[in-house]
Amino acid sequence: MQPLLPSIETLSLTEQVAQMVVVRASGYLFDHQIQYPLWEPTAEILQHWIRDLGVGGVIFLGGSAGELALRTQQLQAWAGIPLLMAADVEEGVGQRFSGATWFPPPMALAAVVQQFPDRAEYYAEQLGATTAQEARALGLNWVLAPTVDVNNNPANPVINVRAFGETSAIVSQLTTAFLRGAQQHPVLTAAKHFPGHGDTAVDSHFELPVLNHSVERLTEVEILPFKAAIAAGVDAVMSAHLQIPALDPDFPATLSHRILTQALRQSLGFDGLIVTDALVMGAIANRYGANEAAVLAVEAGADVLLMPLDPEGAIQAVCEAVETGRIPAERIQASVERLWQAKQKVCGAVGGDTSHAWETQTPTGVEAQTVVSLLAQPQAQATVTNILQDSMRVHCPVDSRIDRPRWSQDRRNLIVVDDALACKVLGQQTPAIALPQSLGYKLQVIDRHTPAIALDADTKIWQPTLLQLFIRGNPFRGSAGLTQTATDWFHFLVESEQLLALVIYGSPYVLDQFLPTLAPEIPYVFTYGQMPQAQAIALELLRT
Repeated sequence: MQPLLPSIETLSLTEQVAQMVVVRASGYLFDHQIQYPLWEPTAEILQHWIRDLGVGGVIFLGGSAGELALRTQQLQAWAGIPLLMAADVEEGVGQRFSGATWFPPPMALAAVVQQFPDRAEYYAEQLGATTAQEARALGLNWVLAPTVDVNNNPANPVINVRAFGETSAIVSQLTTAFLRGAQQHPVLTAAKHFPGHGDTAVDSHFELPVLNHSVERLTEVEILPFKAAIAAGVDAVMSAHLQIPALDPDFPATLSHRILTQALRQSLGFDGLIVTDALVMGAIANRYGANEAAVLAVEAGADVLLMPLDPEGAIQAVCEAVETGRIPAERIQASVERLWQAKQKVCGAVGGDTSHAWETQTPTGVEAQTVVSLLAQPQAQATVTNILQDSMRVHCPVDSRIDRPRWSQDRRNLIVVDDALACKVLGQQTPAIALPQSLGYKLQVIDRHTPAIALDADTKIWQPTLLQLFIRGNPFRGSAGLTQTATDWFHFLVESEQLLALVIYGSPYVLDQFLPTLAPEIPYVFTYGQMPQAQAIALELLRT
């Protein structure tokens, strides 16, 4: 049984501010499994933040679905007040936690819209419903999705295929459908990244992008999907780490009172949670400092401080700002009030005479058999397959099969990825490796760590090559996907007439760049998905 939710008035200032903080944690169970030690605390520190400081929530990354189910139970048991449990699962829970359903990126649905608008809307609703159901089964109660940015810049390294499309109309349509699906289950949702991160070419994980659009352009394009999300009942809106001089010449959106309070809260009438993007990101932390950024975000109107680099320091800094009169105490109370309303929705049933108490609380933990019965079910897997098939771009001329006999000698399966060691979509038994191997192809994997070699058509042994590129927008790399290595290999294979077939997993913009130099007799398949399911479908098309 979870503890009762206390009246806000009984909480100290420090306890109130702590409820506004959501910290990062590994989804793995043990300290030795932590993969990002700079951001993910040990169990001892995390327990201190939850039990002693009383932070309001946790955002998870990594681990399997089974581990996450245990992890969320463990952390809720530490908490005096039920926690918000969040994850960035824009492509389904399986995107972050293995074993659950992993959907193609949202932009795949934009491709489906062109031919099957009703079908695309159905898929978006199923994406929302499946993601919410599986999240809830594992103890998550806050789905940090959908991404409602309009990706109208192909060079965007942050949004890219995470967006539902390149026009505000399509993004609004699919956003509304996603929310309709997610709202079938008791989880919070979050529209991001306000007021629109789609037309940028700078990675805000490193630097602060600047968007020099007029207010009229922002209103007509970037802000429309947020209006649609608000009208559809989205629970939270996440801010963008970018500078928009037309709206605020002094502060980035995350720290801007004009943008978060005046534009979002007052002009658009949004009364839910305003959550910052991760405050550890370079665009904010490098310019303003970890603790001052937290104070500025609260001043701007944020209710939730996501991933401050120093949670204790951030809490102390905000408290000091209140005690010195810089931030009114009522401002903190208003945020906690909104947090209480959100927690009432997803953490338990409210009853009795008070608006701030749990009368009963359903345990967040579920039996293993129940978890299995709710994850990666046949209907969800069928939807993934249908999305992949309906969004693919395929060109397979007659007699272009990759197993044709006349190319049976010394064939090569060349796979290019960003980082082979961190690539969770590849393994000895995944189709991109196993299927060509069964046909006699010799495997060669290249990534950004592979020593460069001279690609000279006059000195290389002629090898018919199946080229498979795993490339998509790459936050934290500052890349929109296409690397020089991939470009060089593609052109070398084309010019030396060794390219047997091309498969691109991830970014449609890469295929668009390659098509002008691709001979019509060369077959290709493009798929938005990178998971084994996508690999199997793509390669089967080249065999038949």
